[in-house]
Amino acid sequence: MTDTYLDSPPLTDEQRSVVEQPWDARVLVTAGAGAGKTHTLVRRLDALCGHDDPEEALDASEILVLTFSRAAARELRERIARHGDRATRVRAQTFDAWAYGVLRQARPDDQWSAVGFEERILAAAQAVEKGALEAGDAVPPAHVVIDEVQDLLGGRRELVETLIDRYQDSCGFTVVGDAAQSVYGFQIDDMAERADETGRFFDWLRGSYPDDLVELHLTANFRAVTPEARTALHLGPRLQEVTDPEEAGRLYDELRDLLLEPANVLADLTDPLTLDGLRRSPDTCAILTRDNRQALAVSELLHAHGVPHRLRRPLEERPVPFWVAELLRRTGASGLTEDRFRSLLAEIPLPYEPNPAALWTVLRRVARGAGRHVLDLERLRRVVSDGRFPDEAADPETERLVVSTVHRAKGLEFDRVIVLTPPSVGELRKQYKDDLDLPAEARALYVAMTRARQDLHHVAVPELPLVRRAGARRAVGRRYVAGWRSYDRFGIVAEAGDVARDLPACPGPDAAAAQAYLLERVAPGDAVVLRRRHDVPMGEHQSPPYALLHEDREIGEVSERFREDLFQVQKVNRTWDPWWPDEIHGIRVDALETVAGSTAAGANAGLGDRGMWIAPRLTGIGRFRRAGGGEELDENEERNA
Repeated sequence: MTDTYLDSPPLTDEQRSVVEQPWDARVLVTAGAGAGKTHTLVRRLDALCGHDDPEEALDASEILVLTFSRAAARELRERIARHGDRATRVRAQTFDAWAYGVLRQARPDDQWSAVGFEERILAAAQAVEKGALEAGDAVPPAHVVIDEVQDLLGGRRELVETLIDRYQDSCGFTVVGDAAQSVYGFQIDDMAERADETGRFFDWLRGSYPDDLVELHLTANFRAVTPEARTALHLGPRLQEVTDPEEAGRLYDELRDLLLEPANVLADLTDPLTLDGLRRSPDTCAILTRDNRQALAVSELLHAHGVPHRLRRPLEERPVPFWVAELLRRTGASGLTEDRFRSLLAEIPLPYEPNPAALWTVLRRVARGAGRHVLDLERLRRVVSDGRFPDEAADPETERLVVSTVHRAKGLEFDRVIVLTPPSVGELRKQYKDDLDLPAEARALYVAMTRARQDLHHVAVPELPLVRRAGARRAVGRRYVAGWRSYDRFGIVAEAGDVARDLPACPGPDAAAAQAYLLERVAPGDAVVLRRRHDVPMGEHQSPPYALLHEDREIGEVSERFREDLFQVQKVNRTWDPWWPDEIHGIRVDALETVAGSTAAGANAGLGDRGMWIAPRLTGIGRFRRAGGGEELDENEERNA
């Protein structure tokens, strides 16, 4: 082993102990916040691929690396490319992407893109148990690497346990986690089951390998460079063990008191100095919120004051970059050489500098043509249509200011972190009563406070709209803006699938012009308006259609799902006649993405026969308006049905 990696910090003794374990070792690493675990994993992968003894070295295809989010997978891939030596061909994948690949291998004729995340995970576990990784071209793993294993709950935990069990005689593993940062228990509704599930994977490992499990610890912190950023770190070891609600409440209070020190307070998010600082600071900054409602309200407030930022989308959402549709539209060829790919990519206006070599390598892996150095465009189209577009080719996250829930920011770090002032334990008990999970609340606050490299602040929670969910299945129904009366409806929360994808924007002779307009004039953060086309609902349980307008230019139409959800929101009860807003304001463009429809629809619209085009993805809180361009409905106003 050597520490002479270019621009790579030397290993500590604790990190070296992890890196130098043999390939067939079973290693559990507990690593606190900012302990350099990504750097350690990169060097561990290098060691697995480059052992001095050829008999001990693994091929990249024999190493399976799984992460929870696209951001974590991207960071690990970038660190491997930057600091790795022999592990550059090792792929880091999200659980969903890997599970999808397993199912495509095991049952290629099934429509897995139409199946939900949890169903895919459970089906993949069953496929692994039946030997899916031993059939065809599949390669069973010789070593499995998983980060953030404290968040292995439910189906994902069962998938990993099945995988390790199946190959326990031929496969080593390196799994890394920190029980103090276990924050995804909320995904399990039953409180007793949630308590049982927390820490279950750690217990399973120790019970399954009582004699040969190697437990190692990373205790240093390399993230926090100031006393302010280190303020919560000393509570991590206690949080790793806490299960008792009373003790968790005391830890929560300690964390909250540390955060609320007078030196950490900022003026509220409407203060001109605070807003100016957010606009001008060159540092990376995250405003972290406790839940989605707070994140939406903060984003709405920042937009209202002209502060550029990005609202982090759910981890499982994976928009295909808009340049893919443009790439296909700009050529009639069936395949592309690398030179032609580079020249076409250079013609597409992108808000960042792409890495053509890296993109070419990724796309060639999933859509290799008959020639060795040719990209098959029909295969690429199918990859997009099937929902298999690789995470590695997704747009990079380049925004300096991010608004995010704590859960979506886990594993990330920022120069500056601003946490919305957390409620007291008493306020939490009053709000959530028997549903309060104090250990989870304490861990979430700890995660929020340990994302900072330099500055840690808190700021008052802005005024929040009352947001509820509609429909019989209220746990997953559409969120809407409610009022104090049960029938009040003042707005609707936009979601990723709200724009119709089966037809391009403005089908007909204007479709090509609409695509050019999207490419040239529409950007993330831009305001859009939904305007009702007419009064006639599109179906028995749907609203009328709404056009999507950007600066009064039509750029799309709402989807069938949006119309159904708006019906559920407005159909207060069985005897209630739904009322349809004339316009919906406050929604913004989250991203431009490539979507796949029918080849006939694309050809009829004059967009070629690829069946792909650009569409906007929406985000934000939409507010209902009446005809005539009047003000939004006031949330205390009597509703006129």
